[in-house]
Amino acid sequence: MRVTVTGSSGLIGSALVQSLLEDGHEVVRLIRREPSRPDEARWSPADGCVEAAALDGTDAVVHLAGAGIGDRPWTKAYKRKIRDSRVVGTRTIAEAIAAAGPRPPVLVCGSAIGFYGDTGGREVDEKDPAGRGFLAGLVRDWEAAATPAKEAGVRVVHPRTGVILAREGGMLGRTLPLFRFGLGGRLGDGGQWMSWISMADQIAALRFLIDHEIAGPVNLTAPTPVTNETYTRTLGRLLHRPTRLTVPAFALRAALREFAGEGPLVSQRVLPRRLEQAGFRFAHQDLDSALRAAL
Repeated sequence: MRVTVTGSSGLIGSALVQSLLEDGHEVVRLIRREPSRPDEARWSPADGCVEAAALDGTDAVVHLAGAGIGDRPWTKAYKRKIRDSRVVGTRTIAEAIAAAGPRPPVLVCGSAIGFYGDTGGREVDEKDPAGRGFLAGLVRDWEAAATPAKEAGVRVVHPRTGVILAREGGMLGRTLPLFRFGLGGRLGDGGQWMSWISMADQIAALRFLIDHEIAGPVNLTAPTPVTNETYTRTLGRLLHRPTRLTVPAFALRAALREFAGEGPLVSQRVLPRRLEQAGFRFAHQDLDSALRAAL
């Protein structure tokens, strides 16, 4: 296949590109700077421009670009950047696909389980409506921005990704040094649910969505979400380190402001109903095996 990828230098994008190349597929990386390699093409979301050659003969487009959700405190300016990088970027890529001839048959357009807001201990799946909060509204508009491609007859699928367990980045990557030094601990009371997925399953699921006739939202989470307390204990046990410390909720809110309530303290018990119904098989269904693979 020939696959065009945005966000190819990110945590998920770089792993996806490597997986595709290892299996002999051709990858075109959409980048914002001037291309310096034959496998790169330029796009400018702010200007609504995508280099036409990037979509020529493409069998699939995987759109993963976007500013990091938890990389910085949520100031008004950074929230605007988070939103624009997703909504404007998605609209740009969707309109380019709609105008292409011939059009790529599928757009896998990255999304997030932030759509559901705080679910407490309640299980939710793709049939549930949007929750409340900044991320829920963002994801709703982010997915809607892909409408031009859908109206042009392109199969559009939205992988709503959970917490990815990867040593290279994300929550695990950022906190692993603390856990190795015995400074890891639960966040708040630790009762909040965490919907996670291993990196191997994340990449396998994205490729599954490229290959199978499934459209709309699809939760990319393992079928066994856990509480933060369980996650903390399991990681400490695998690293042979104590996890007796606690980061109080008020300290997280003081440091992270609004993001604390939609990030480390949010409770999301999200199940991958559509993925399982479509026949996807998880390599890591339990937290223990996923963390062992990541470590």
